[in-house]
Amino acid sequence: MVGSFDMVDVIRSKRDGERLTDDQIAWVIDAYTRGDVGDEQMAALAMAIFLRGLDRTETARWTEAMIDSGERMSFADLGKRTTDKHSTGGVGDKITLPLAPLVASYGVAVPQLSGRGLGHTGGTLDKLESIPGWRADLSNEEFLAALRGVGAVVCAAGASLAPADRKLYALRDVTATVDSIPLIASSIMSKKIAEGTQALTLDVKVGSGAFMKDLDAARELAGAMVDLGHDAGVRTVALLTDMSTPLGRTVGNALEVRESVEVLAGGGPADVVELTCELARSMLALAGIEDADVQERLRDGRAMDSWRAMVRAQGGDPDGALPVAAHTQDVLAESDGVLTRLDALAVGVASWRLGAGRARKEDPVQLAAGIELHAKPGERVRAGQPLLTLHTDTPERFDRAHATLAGAIDIDPETPDGTGAPGSVVLGRIEQPTG
Repeated sequence: MVGSFDMVDVIRSKRDGERLTDDQIAWVIDAYTRGDVGDEQMAALAMAIFLRGLDRTETARWTEAMIDSGERMSFADLGKRTTDKHSTGGVGDKITLPLAPLVASYGVAVPQLSGRGLGHTGGTLDKLESIPGWRADLSNEEFLAALRGVGAVVCAAGASLAPADRKLYALRDVTATVDSIPLIASSIMSKKIAEGTQALTLDVKVGSGAFMKDLDAARELAGAMVDLGHDAGVRTVALLTDMSTPLGRTVGNALEVRESVEVLAGGGPADVVELTCELARSMLALAGIEDADVQERLRDGRAMDSWRAMVRAQGGDPDGALPVAAHTQDVLAESDGVLTRLDALAVGVASWRLGAGRARKEDPVQLAAGIELHAKPGERVRAGQPLLTLHTDTPERFDRAHATLAGAIDIDPETPDGTGAPGSVVLGRIEQPTG
């Protein structure tokens, strides 16, 4: 390990716009992880980074130091190529569920370490836990056995992967330093690189329901993460995708599982199918499989076979009944016309209010809670028609959900059909380092 530094000097250097050295960064991350640097000093450095930034070399070293704070996984003995996907999170984003088994059906291993929902964005593990018997926590032996056999695993990341990131993120969350692109990029990529995958496709969401609201900022974040991947020897591509309106027609845990199974059966909403297929093609191309007809793989049942095997490998029953909410209420169209806006953030927050999400990591979720979308922007509706159906086990939550949705829906009586309908869900692609 490098020698010791004075944390006050490190903070002052970054505060004054100076570049941190490799040794300074390595020492800071190690000392903070061990508790030799306190939260108050790390908070000051995080704010200095928020205001002054990190250049590409600093960001790469910061990421490497966070990886070095814990263990690195290796799939060298797996006998399969590995490829992974990470989404920055959105509303109705159930893509991992059909995507992982679809890619695995080509004989490629997909080690998908996922998280739980917080706030208005849903968590993949919460969704899958609505399947009877399904387990997110696997031993290393179970994890590797499933990768060798089925090829796809979706489970919780162990505490040994990039522990510095877990500690630093909690601090950033309470010090208004989350919105720093170098710190966001290093947080995401330290965990993905530590997971040991050979290739990575990033789904960077853009829009009201996403963390990044602005396309230029999302492009900057995507570029930073692609740089970090390439610098670490991981083949990395980023897609910029639309999150101005919810993805698909369901938001909530069990509801999204049902929709994912529809996609695996060759159906499902067009935007979910499009994004699943675009990400699958990217993941497979990075693994050396070009021009895969992934839509045919959805239609012919092989992706569904892979899904059922993946669920069983983690203790789940693919034929088990999914939970159904005890109470529902409809949100009705107030006029005739074309639905021109359905705000993703409002729908996500309303679903959270109904019980599908959590405000704190330790909060429980209602697996059956959520929202069904009966119309999407660009579609004609009539006054009194159900636009949304709200689902919850606790009906006292309905009022807050309705209040959240006030002002989130626009219906224009004058515009022609199709007005406001999104085009392709994919807004852009970054696959080369920025410099």
